[in-house]
Amino acid sequence: MRVEAMAVEFPEVSGHPNRLPFAGVLTLVDVASDKAPSGARGHKVILTRAAAEAALPSLLGMAVDFKAGWDGHDARQKCGIITAAEVVGKELRVSGYLFARDFSEMVDEMRAHGEDALGMSYELADAHVVDMRASVWTLSKATFTGAAILLREKAAYKSTSFRLEAEGERRCRLFPRARGVQRGRGERVVPSRVERRSLRG
Repeated sequence: MRVEAMAVEFPEVSGHPNRLPFAGVLTLVDVASDKAPSGARGHKVILTRAAAEAALPSLLGMAVDFKAGWDGHDARQKCGIITAAEVVGKELRVSGYLFARDFSEMVDEMRAHGEDALGMSYELADAHVVDMRASVWTLSKATFTGAAILLREKAAYKSTSFRLEAEGERRCRLFPRARGVQRGRGERVVPSRVERRSLRG
């Protein structure tokens, strides 16, 4: 199995009240979305593995947001940060921290929903569509500008996931030897001809 991974290591601060670890599956690669992302003009989309791997650096440091009702995106409600990303099999996995003290009510709502209910949705800019006339748009290039946490059933990809983690759990599971930035093997849109677009999936 091929893995492409990148991470930024933050110093550990035990018991930090405003840093709650999370992990999730942001999207799938080389798989058509279950429904059309916002900005795709009604087309389902495929994010290629090559495009996802090339765009991993753009994910680091980007914000995660949420919308009241958990049914979409709200870039003004930035509630956390992505610090690691990896493509494993068909999954683009991310992890990072939520600002738990600043958004304590949001965290309570997440816990009330439970892990099985929540998923994630990407936010893209400068996405290149191989063929605008195709029924399913294939994205050959893109830049990640963030991600949203929402109900899994509302995401363009219903196989995404999101969960809160215990302190120290992410470090043990993902990139245990990360130093600085590492690279290992392993919803708005802009097409290529190229008409530039942005997608939210």
